[in-house]
Amino acid sequence: MDIEVETVVPPDNQPTLRITPVRTPAERERFIRFPWQVYADNRCWVSPLLIERRVFFDPAHNPFFQHAEVQLFLACRGNREVGTIAAFINHAHNACHNERVGFFGSFEVLPDSAAAAALLATAEGWVRNRGMHALRGPINFASDNECGLLLDAYDQPPVIMTAYNPPYYRNYVELAGFTKAIDWYAYSLDRETLGGGDPRELRPRVLRMLDTARKRSGVQFRNVQLRAFAAELQRVRHVYNQAWEQNWGFVPMSAAEIDYLAAGLKPFIDPDLIIIAEAAGQPVGVSITLPDLNQPLRHMQGRLFPTGWWYLLRRRHWMDTVRFFAMGVVPEYRRRGVEAVFYYETFRNAVKKGYRRAELSLIVETNTQIRRSVAAFGAQIYKTYRVYEKRLTGPE
Repeated sequence: MDIEVETVVPPDNQPTLRITPVRTPAERERFIRFPWQVYADNRCWVSPLLIERRVFFDPAHNPFFQHAEVQLFLACRGNREVGTIAAFINHAHNACHNERVGFFGSFEVLPDSAAAAALLATAEGWVRNRGMHALRGPINFASDNECGLLLDAYDQPPVIMTAYNPPYYRNYVELAGFTKAIDWYAYSLDRETLGGGDPRELRPRVLRMLDTARKRSGVQFRNVQLRAFAAELQRVRHVYNQAWEQNWGFVPMSAAEIDYLAAGLKPFIDPDLIIIAEAAGQPVGVSITLPDLNQPLRHMQGRLFPTGWWYLLRRRHWMDTVRFFAMGVVPEYRRRGVEAVFYYETFRNAVKKGYRRAELSLIVETNTQIRRSVAAFGAQIYKTYRVYEKRLTGPE
């Protein structure tokens, strides 16, 4: 049944607001394409690839749907879309954390406070009616995807697989009664701060960490081997599901989810930027860094055809930024400086390839060990992302 929200008709005689669940492929396509209306005049926004978004929201292709209930909603005034939101219940999350929490994501809205309030209220009602006690977001299905509401640095384009939103979203979310659940930080580090990758320019404390990790940790470091990609994926999954289990919001990734993520990234992986740490032949840590494909994607308007592929292949050599996308060390090998080696070796390799800057993100505010490690290299916070939460009471 359609969910309809009546509003007071404003002086300019705007049409009545309607919130409707997405049911058909055509409606899903409208949902996917809506953000282009919000960011039409925004030079910082990076449009996603339409072909990728269609796969992402397709239950037949995205394994997230195997353990989640998802409902997409469109807000319309007359025949014009004015907003979108996804409400979902991640059963794997709730089982892992013994919670009854629903989530929202894909929250996009034109400057229309009534539409924003109605979208958030609709997501609340949807998860409440399924027995959930709280609503969190914005999260685009999982924290490995775009996660959190950007609170600052609106003049900085997002790097690959990070969120971007207009400043007014924060006001809309907080007016709807949502409060801070957790903050995530993006750190920035440039080659000048790191001495151009020259170890002689590093701070003495960092040099000691590197020396200790290499000599006394019992760990060997190597780059990923693309020719054995399937086996390497299993090593990554083994580390991921141990190393991140204490992180806020962590949910173990299934083999299908690892394969899905890797399939999307494999064409752009640079093996010099992915390092595996091993001890006695077993993986004990992994660091995954990605070239910032958002730099060429900014100019493609979401399309690979007819000229998008050519532009992407040509421009990828002009990228000057990488993103430290994921890093983890299994518990028994932490506090040995392994993370410091990951950061230094990766950034040194990146500098050799011509990259000038790295974003280290997203780092949850409670991960003090990693935050100290990146600060030791001179990295500084330059963006903050916030996940909000609202406690819910009984059914509507």
